[in-house]
Amino acid sequence: MTFLQQLVDIRACEQLKYRYCRLLDQKRFDELGALLTDDCTVAYGGGAITLEGRDAIVSYMKKAMGDTRTLTSHAVSHPEIDIEGDEARASWALNDVVIVQDSGVAIRGASYYDDRYVRTPFGWQIAHTGYRRLFEEISRRPDGTRTTASWWDTDGRSSLV
Repeated sequence: MTFLQQLVDIRACEQLKYRYCRLLDQKRFDELGALLTDDCTVAYGGGAITLEGRDAIVSYMKKAMGDTRTLTSHAVSHPEIDIEGDEARASWALNDVVIVQDSGVAIRGASYYDDRYVRTPFGWQIAHTGYRRLFEEISRRPDGTRTTASWWDTDGRSSLV
């Protein structure tokens, strides 16, 4: 593999993970499913949640995160991606926030993803993704805290301006 091809593949794997996070936060789970291999596996929260197969993963996402009153932000950085032919391994730093408006709680944490990707006729796809927490904390949102912008409730427009 040439150095240039390796750079192209690394960039494609970066785009794959960034797209995964965006589609997750925008609750576009069917599109997210297209990024996964049919036999994809996940291990979220250090293995607290494990799933096998694209359909099981998409179904779980819809149930666990489909409510538009549950707001999420998954930001990944610091990719370390190793390409070996048609397979790749990656480590990503994750900072995430989950706001469950109806329960009045916010969860934030930091983790490291451990991913495996494979080159398919559809391009690079996720064969495994999972994270292990560095930390996670949950807090009550202070009384009177209100959400002033939401992709769904305000079409992403701030009510402050």
